[in-house]
Amino acid sequence: MDENNNMLEDEELNNIVVLNDENGEEVPFEFLDVIEYEGEEYVVLLPVEEDEEDLGEVVILKIEDTDSEEEESYVSVDDEEILNNVFEIFKEKFKEEFNFIDDEEE
Repeated sequence: MDENNNMLEDEELNNIVVLNDENGEEVPFEFLDVIEYEGEEYVVLLPVEEDEEDLGEVVILKIEDTDSEEEESYVSVDDEEILNNVFEIFKEKFKEEFNFIDDEEE
């Protein structure tokens, strides 16, 4: 039975991406999905350690290839329209799995 628990823990850990913030500190995120939009790919991440004020907010970053074939980097997106469109695609894709709350409803 311990072997099964370890397998489940490993599966959960495989879904965790650790990024460095602006202060160089490691921040764990849960990988949710990759969304393709207008020929670009965007990763959707959920902070593992959420603050009360950021509860349930996802982070959307653009995926850029690096010189190495096996590595990719994530770049922040400043365009609100792109972020909103990528998030709408994500919401539609996962509407059965997540309970989304629209800002307009608050």
